Amino acid sequence: MTPSFQSASIPVSAQRRSTHPATLIILSALWMATVGNLALWRALDRLPEMQGVPAILFGLGFAVAIGGLLCALMAPFIWRTTLKPVLTVLLVATAFAAHFMLVYGVVIDPTMMVNVFQTDARETADLLTLRMVITIALLTVPPLFFVWRRPQRRLPVLRQIGTLAALLVGGLALALATAAVGFKPLSSTMRNHTQLRYLVNPLNSIYAVARIAFPRHGGGPQLPPLPIDGQPGSTYAQQARPPLLLLMLGETGRAGNFGINGYARPTTPGLSARTDVLSRTDAWSCGTSTAASVPCMFSPLGRDAYESRDRDIGNMLDAFKAAGLAVLWVDNQGGCKGVCDNVPHASTTADKDPALCDNDAEGGCLDGILLEGLDERIAALAPQRREKGVVVVLHTMGSHGPAYYKRSPPADKRFLPECETSNLPSCDHEAIVNAYDNSILYTDHVLASSIRWLEQREQRYDGAMIYVADHGESLGENNIYLHGMPYAIAPDVQKHVAWIEWISPQMLARKGMTEACLKAGAGQHITHDSYFSEALGLMDIGSSGYKEALDPFAACSRREANGAAPTPAPKAPSSSANPSGVLK
Repeated sequence: MTPSFQSASIPVSAQRRSTHPATLIILSALWMATVGNLALWRALDRLPEMQGVPAILFGLGFAVAIGGLLCALMAPFIWRTTLKPVLTVLLVATAFAAHFMLVYGVVIDPTMMVNVFQTDARETADLLTLRMVITIALLTVPPLFFVWRRPQRRLPVLRQIGTLAALLVGGLALALATAAVGFKPLSSTMRNHTQLRYLVNPLNSIYAVARIAFPRHGGGPQLPPLPIDGQPGSTYAQQARPPLLLLMLGETGRAGNFGINGYARPTTPGLSARTDVLSRTDAWSCGTSTAASVPCMFSPLGRDAYESRDRDIGNMLDAFKAAGLAVLWVDNQGGCKGVCDNVPHASTTADKDPALCDNDAEGGCLDGILLEGLDERIAALAPQRREKGVVVVLHTMGSHGPAYYKRSPPADKRFLPECETSNLPSCDHEAIVNAYDNSILYTDHVLASSIRWLEQREQRYDGAMIYVADHGESLGENNIYLHGMPYAIAPDVQKHVAWIEWISPQMLARKGMTEACLKAGAGQHITHDSYFSEALGLMDIGSSGYKEALDPFAACSRREANGAAPTPAPKAPSSSANPSGVLK
């Protein structure tokens, strides 16, 4: 039987009960462009210039353009074996994106999509709420029932191709024509409110996945990473004790909620009680999510060069390893994002400490678990490296949202009532802040405990601790929750981070520095660009990636060694046009 007579063999009654593939595509596109874009329509409705009949016409035109593009994108999958599965994936993805954009005020871009792909089971469990189940059901059940309830109509191959071409060309033409008619208001709105482009659902998700699958770095797999060098400095020649650096990698630590930074609430009593703790109050992140910030902050490239790189280069831990030091990464979160791939690493996932861990399937542990058994983990490292020096990264769960209430033990909750759900918009703002501040209070406990842990080992090591948060957080300001907004449009609270240091007297003497000199530079602007050089500079490790201008310890070490008066550390290049975000 030739293709042109294929439909003749199908009974007329069956043909009538079937659905034309073009109908499936057009109606699915209409659903996604309208109902699936509730977050976009809400955002447009809040714009002062979007009022009255012109605003309604603009919204209708915008929906038509989105629908046309979706028809064009789905047209190549018109075949019987591909159409319904593709429609199902798009409808489900649209529903999930709509939920998170509506509830948390987030947007969908490539960085956010990386976060989605890297989310582990524990983080997923924190996001599951009754509201999420209801939203996903309302947005998926009606269209999926329509898509799957009747068979797709069989068409002759030539008609199938003709339908494909009509949808492809017609969809693109409709989108272009609509955009052309409303070009002036559309271009003006998108130019003045750039966040809107990340709300166009599901085109935002399609674009984000495409960017991840086909990165701009050559359009395919990146070139092999370049190695990085590391050489121990002069302080290692006749050292009395090896240095030990604890790098406390913070999670979601926005600077403005740390009492030590001037916050009205006493969220850091342990750190604030000490006179030997330094807090850098004007510190800014490399990104607004863990997936973006962590690889960037450990890289020697700096934010701008990291984002435009053609290939990766060895990171801070690789430089320490190349210098012969013992390096260890201990994780109480969602992994090291590739940073620890070349060094020994461990996870607390299997730990069952009854005092610190929820032994349910996805409960996880409080960050205090990171110090448990740490001596044994260090002792397992290569002895010859350990005798030269030790660098340990403790990756904390910190204030990871939206379940902030899970990040502090019940007995230590000072600020009440708490928001005890992941459905943050259902809570009062004060309750959300209470839960978040309690998590900062526990972070203070962990950091103070880490300092005491180092002090108890001062006969064995010259110790130091550096805590730096990977990014900040939105707690409902302007109806935005969590983090992960595109850097250019992210609020300062997602980029202004906590950066806290403790240097033991032995380490100060080793480096020829004084507390007075360090504290004189505490208010200087600093970014994650300095993290690599600060850590290597403190540990006296030379590397081609080290930049003295970015090392806040360099001026104090150099001038104190020369007997000069202390001066503030050099000012690092700015990565924020508006470095103002300490909340009082």
